[in-house]
Amino acid sequence: MKQAANFVDHLHNPSYLSPYLSKPITHESMIYDSGREKESLNGFWNFGIDQYDTCLRAKWFEEQYTDEDGRTNPIDFSFDEWEKIKVPSSWNTQKEKFFYYEGSAVYTRTFMYAGKSEERVFIKFGAVNYDAKVFLNREYAGFHKGGSTPFFLEVTGRLKESNRILVVANNTRKREQVPSENTDWFNYGGMYRDVEIIRLPQTFIKDFAIHLVPGSSFSKIGVEFVLDGPELDGEAMLTIRELGLSLPIEVRNGQGTAVLDAVPELWSPEHPKLYEVTVEYGTDCIRESIGFREIRVEGTDILLNGKPIYLKGISAHEESVPNGKAVSEEEMIENFNLAKKMNCNYMRLAHYPHTEKAAKLADRMGIMLWEEIPVYWAIEFDNEETYRDAENQLTELIKRDRNRASVIIWSVGNENADTEARLRFMSSLAKKAKQLDPTRLVSAACLLDHDNHVIDDRLADYLDIIGANQYYGWYQTDFSNLIKLFENSKPDKPVVITEFGADAKAGHRGTVDEKGTEDCQLDIYKKQVEVLGNIPYVRGTSPWILYDFRCPRRLHTTTQNYYNTKGLLSEDKSYTKPAFYVMQQFYENK
Repeated sequence: MKQAANFVDHLHNPSYLSPYLSKPITHESMIYDSGREKESLNGFWNFGIDQYDTCLRAKWFEEQYTDEDGRTNPIDFSFDEWEKIKVPSSWNTQKEKFFYYEGSAVYTRTFMYAGKSEERVFIKFGAVNYDAKVFLNREYAGFHKGGSTPFFLEVTGRLKESNRILVVANNTRKREQVPSENTDWFNYGGMYRDVEIIRLPQTFIKDFAIHLVPGSSFSKIGVEFVLDGPELDGEAMLTIRELGLSLPIEVRNGQGTAVLDAVPELWSPEHPKLYEVTVEYGTDCIRESIGFREIRVEGTDILLNGKPIYLKGISAHEESVPNGKAVSEEEMIENFNLAKKMNCNYMRLAHYPHTEKAAKLADRMGIMLWEEIPVYWAIEFDNEETYRDAENQLTELIKRDRNRASVIIWSVGNENADTEARLRFMSSLAKKAKQLDPTRLVSAACLLDHDNHVIDDRLADYLDIIGANQYYGWYQTDFSNLIKLFENSKPDKPVVITEFGADAKAGHRGTVDEKGTEDCQLDIYKKQVEVLGNIPYVRGTSPWILYDFRCPRRLHTTTQNYYNTKGLLSEDKSYTKPAFYVMQQFYENK
């Protein structure tokens, strides 16, 4: 169709996004960055709400201040005069006027760069919710989807002495995304994890995995390398001094694998032993703290280092009152310490990948982790692009955290109706997780058949552990049906009760029959643990949830007020509800 003579692209083009979507940034661009030196681009960035996406429509990033004849153009932005916002942060917590905003926002700053001995340069974004379009020095660099996993841009040869970086972040909820438009948590927006520069040699270690070889009687360590650059044949050097290991590993065509004889002290929650591991290739070097352990299932048992273990856990969102999703390291440590106070050895990080710092802390502190991607409720299971998005998020998560001893379970989703499309979608994700990492368990938090009161989900055939969410006494009001459910179910693999619980406004008292009170929550917890403790195939629990969290769909003024109040602590963690101590006692005796 012929275009009108007076067509103005930034006003009339409904497909303005198409050129940007042609440069996706996926897991294939990831580099192994843990244990490397980095330079931070955190701090104060200029920030503007861009509700109509004018930056993208009108290509503000080109900074066309004059026309081809040198005359001044009218412009609708003034980057360096915009207000400042902290990075990392959720924009919702920075100013009251941003609190409920959903849509596009533009971040920009300048930074200085002077080359040193590096030959290649990358910029890492820890996470931007939900999608990010990145521009550097007036040129488009690429587009990343997925609000909780990291992405990397190579900027070799594109940096100057002074550089402008610009990011359009958009947290709009959409039906085709992962998660979809309807969730049970607050939709924070922005650049809420670290932004960093990484300088590397021409050939470097792009990916690296190290683990105890399953079934080796804890006496063999497996190592895999992937290189990037022109020098793809040579020797990598692996050193674990405490184990007396310093061995060359042959690398051909950029790939290197080895199985080493070693008998390390095994990592466990009681003894979170970590070894200093150094990997070198040419002038590239990675230094990491690594734990070695084996996790597997046998019948209905979960075995850690060959011994049956009960997963004494709690679920947690990545959120705090002052910081939203941009939780601080001090807040993460506080959460793990609260879990330990409850006698937990395990935490379910729901419902999306939490920061990689959490897994590193868990390695040191001795907490096992369930990590999850947000295939949540009703997403478009028959949409191929939605599947690619989910698989990419899963791959980015596994590549990021597969060297963390604390991570024992990859979860491919939560509370999805058992349809044919969903079975194809999620079983494919389960297979992908096993392909990427055969050293860990795969699960999902499944819904139960509440009509027949039985654990029955076809996805279970593809899982190592059946995760089961149940709210008997709360949403399923007749608690006696929980006993029927366990009598009716005969699973041939372990079950972890991934959620149970009840809302309770902190300090709100009443009878056990009055929902929303601490007394009702306490009564439900007492009944739950009395039953759960007697079911032999239930090998763990992670009640919902450690502390109250923001949720715009929770509008009961007395007991919720825009919070999900199923926490065992108040939203600011200053108040402990009585049900906390029920779990503390249950786990002490388990």
